[in-house]
Amino acid sequence: MVQRVAQVASTSEVQNHLRAKRLRHLSRMKRVSAADRNKGPILEVMRELVPLDRSIYMLEVASGGGTHAAYISQAFPNITWQPSDIEQRCLDSIAACIKATGVRNVRPAVRIDTSQPWQQWAGHQPESCDMMMCVNMIHISPIRCTQGMMEAAGVLLKTDGQLVAYGPFSIHGVISPESNVRFDEHLRAQNPEWGLRDVDYLTEVAQKQGLQFQRMVDMPANNKILVFKKGSSNDSG
Repeated sequence: MVQRVAQVASTSEVQNHLRAKRLRHLSRMKRVSAADRNKGPILEVMRELVPLDRSIYMLEVASGGGTHAAYISQAFPNITWQPSDIEQRCLDSIAACIKATGVRNVRPAVRIDTSQPWQQWAGHQPESCDMMMCVNMIHISPIRCTQGMMEAAGVLLKTDGQLVAYGPFSIHGVISPESNVRFDEHLRAQNPEWGLRDVDYLTEVAQKQGLQFQRMVDMPANNKILVFKKGSSNDSG
């Protein structure tokens, strides 16, 4: 009888493990699917933002599976694209994605924790980046990650360099449409430190780091692209 109970318990543990594994797999598939859906619209906006008359060093934070690095970089031969992420499984996925697509202007991914000071950003030096990019990180990470990204951008970007952020946002304290309201509630239920951030708040944080809000672009599925630009030291104050 004891042996049968132990077998049942063991079977239950295996089933729970497999169920959790399937859920993680489905979650990864959903994120990859979202990246596949938004990569085209994001590229169209990037065509308006990326200078073509000189070499551009792009630092992407929270690169996820590497979809955007592999896809968007192909449209800009003048870009050197540096992907990064905090999770090893994402770094592995980026490496596999870059190898599969054969792109030559994407560097091996580096580990960056955006909540940490810029001095810990994989050796990046002040004013070494022409552009920085972040897709679907701000709403699914603690606010300190966004604050750290803004602080780093204020140091790492060259004068007139741009920070491009994609995702769902609150506008002047209002979340809309209703689907975004439910999404925000869902995120905060998963983790109280997650949730849609307000554009006014992000603009305020950016300004403290010498970044000026430039424009907001409407994107499919109730998302936005926010563009911040680093001014010169003479622009401060």
